[in-house]
Amino acid sequence: MTDDHDGVRDLLAAWAFGALPPAEERVVPGHLAECEACAAEAERLRETVRLLDGPVPNAAAGHPTLDVLSAALRARPATPRVAAHAAPYAVAVAGLKALLPEAEGRWGTPVVHDWDVHATVAHLLAADEPLAGRLGIPARLPASPVAEGARWEDTWNRRSADVIAHEHGRTPEETVADWAAQAAALLAVPEAREPELAARATMLMGVRLPVADHFVVRAFETWIHTDDIGRALGLAVPPPLAEHLGRLVRLAVRILGLALGPTAQPVLFAVDGGGQWVLGSEDEPVRAELALDPVDFCLLVGGRHAPDEVPRRSAGDEGAVRNVLERAASLAWL
Repeated sequence: MTDDHDGVRDLLAAWAFGALPPAEERVVPGHLAECEACAAEAERLRETVRLLDGPVPNAAAGHPTLDVLSAALRARPATPRVAAHAAPYAVAVAGLKALLPEAEGRWGTPVVHDWDVHATVAHLLAADEPLAGRLGIPARLPASPVAEGARWEDTWNRRSADVIAHEHGRTPEETVADWAAQAAALLAVPEAREPELAARATMLMGVRLPVADHFVVRAFETWIHTDDIGRALGLAVPPPLAEHLGRLVRLAVRILGLALGPTAQPVLFAVDGGGQWVLGSEDEPVRAELALDPVDFCLLVGGRHAPDEVPRRSAGDEGAVRNVLERAASLAWL
């Protein structure tokens, strides 16, 4: 049980879905009576649950909202507490698990790239493997051959293709079961619960980050592909919770800054409701300003928006702005 501010904020999403154990559920109302910020966030989350409980008029692209999410989360037993860095992944996994029953009888529906729904889940099974392996979780599938000196991108593309080919020889239900079991194992490791252990850095997918940030990367990709599947099935998948979306944005900005390097023309970059940063050279005056919606920014980094098409507000040197947008889109490996 916890009654501190940060601890209660970590409980709000589960509380809104009615998924807290009784001891922790009793803590939340008392804190909300004293904390205006948490009370406002709790009301927003409750409204999200109300929306998820039924179709929403004028849903994006005319799709009904994913109304299975709240029911699925209510039906789940209370999961072990994870630290804040792993919470976005836990919620993304729960969201995909809630969506997949809608694919029954439609596993061959085209989704993205040349993948159907079955292949997309197989891809996520492969995508979680590197972090799982680094944290001591045994691989569920035979290893792929790795050429000496191969680039990580080539090794990764080969592994994804091998896993998809392997899983197409199995039933979708078997693939989903293995993906869900591996995700559960990731959320059960000590690094998912203890920030101190998750602070150590490790190299995965071509970037060296703390384990905590690799959990955020897993959340990012799981949500992107859940959204892909939802669109393919005609369901509008809600974006991540605000605090989780903020984590995704901050990590993506850090990686974008590293990718641009210290010599790029400086751009004042802002994400609505998420802060602002100067990207590029620190030795020159800012050449341009660029502002994006947080979901649009994540979809750009995830390869779901083209640099020329992403909604944006900008001023100043158009070349500097375009450089940021193109570099952000180039980060996508999803």
